[in-house]
Amino acid sequence: MDESKKVQIQEKKIHHLVILPLPFQGHINPMLQLGTILHSKGFSITVIHTHSNSPNPSNFPNFNFEPIPDGLSDHRLWTEDPLTLVSILNDTCQAPFHDRLSRLISDSQHGPVTCIITDELFHFTKAVADQLKLPRILLGTSSAACYATMSSLDFLQQNGLLSITDCQPDSLIPEIPPLRIKDIPDFSTTDPDTFERLWTNMKNATMSSLGYIMNTFDGLESTALKKVREDRHPIPLIAMGPLYKFSQGASNSLLTQDYSCMAWLDKQVPQSVIYISFGSSASIDKTHMEEIAWGLANSDQPFLWVLRPGSISGHDWVELPEGFEEKTRERGQIIKWAPQPEVLAHPSVGGFWTHNGWNSTLESICEGVPMLCSPYLWDQKVNARYVSHVWRVGMQLENGFERGEIEWAIRRLMVEIEGEEMRERVHDLKENAMHCLEKGGSSYESLESLVDFIMSL
Repeated sequence: MDESKKVQIQEKKIHHLVILPLPFQGHINPMLQLGTILHSKGFSITVIHTHSNSPNPSNFPNFNFEPIPDGLSDHRLWTEDPLTLVSILNDTCQAPFHDRLSRLISDSQHGPVTCIITDELFHFTKAVADQLKLPRILLGTSSAACYATMSSLDFLQQNGLLSITDCQPDSLIPEIPPLRIKDIPDFSTTDPDTFERLWTNMKNATMSSLGYIMNTFDGLESTALKKVREDRHPIPLIAMGPLYKFSQGASNSLLTQDYSCMAWLDKQVPQSVIYISFGSSASIDKTHMEEIAWGLANSDQPFLWVLRPGSISGHDWVELPEGFEEKTRERGQIIKWAPQPEVLAHPSVGGFWTHNGWNSTLESICEGVPMLCSPYLWDQKVNARYVSHVWRVGMQLENGFERGEIEWAIRRLMVEIEGEEMRERVHDLKENAMHCLEKGGSSYESLESLVDFIMSL
């Protein structure tokens, strides 16, 4: 390396951050958005990433990208349950991450490594950080409500407080209102012990970190954040969301986004379109797809429906029901993947039918769009319950996918007074989010504190 460049780095005291995202869509984007925010504050950013679902470096020309092997085939990546994949990645990534990080430490091209920021599910990074004597900060990508719920479940299970209502899924859990038994986060896996090990390792790794960043904001989750802060004390909790707003839309889609839908939206009446997308990993069966199709057709509402390859269980693609296209040709658009934040921000969109992944839920709130909720797994059931019963900016399809209920729910959301009231409430939350990002707002101040803290390391 040129000696003058070394001197320049030393004079500027460049702070070099290494970030490690989990290779799932809902985890990659928040981490890269965080990196974008910190780069704007003067930090040098290196992204160490797995070969599987690797980010596109051309989307982030100011970052340095370093791949590591993960031992996963494409087939296994799409067929294993998510918790098993996380467990595998924690086993296979430790050694290559250690090796790549060691080389970065010895190579001063980007400045000495100040700190590593990793997805909280990568608990193996605790051992690596300890070995290399590097500070470590974690990023959590779920809602504060989900983390507060999980902490409460530890206590409830240990004290036998769930056993009485185990067979009553609609029963409320008094200790964690407004949740019911059936709203408990679903961490399904082929190995029942996988989640227990992962949760224990995560908690241990969290309590040894220097800080915990969350993609949420006080104006939305103040009560849940208070509980999480108490549970994680004395580890500083830094709520500085919504990250996608802070980072001016930085994203890395694992699927090709179809921007042609934006021209179609331009032709629609304001707040008339319901946008349907169940995320990058959820799948439904063919029968459910047909019920959704006829519910949309019979609702008489304009719609933009994302049907990505693989979204129908066991099929790359299936034909839509006979007669559906003829009935909806003038008011419907179906695409394989959408530029979601731009779609939700479009004035023609008046509702979002979602699986309630946290990124999707947060984006809908921050763009002022009420929701129709069909949660699938992980934290989505908690998020959906908060959308419908705490923030009251949406409603949940409680009985699965049935065309009559779908038709009725869409009309309630899009044209009835109930939907208009939700639209007013979600607009207030949108305003709260914007205030949090402004100078003096809670997320703004959290970012400034994080920058000062890292600079002091």
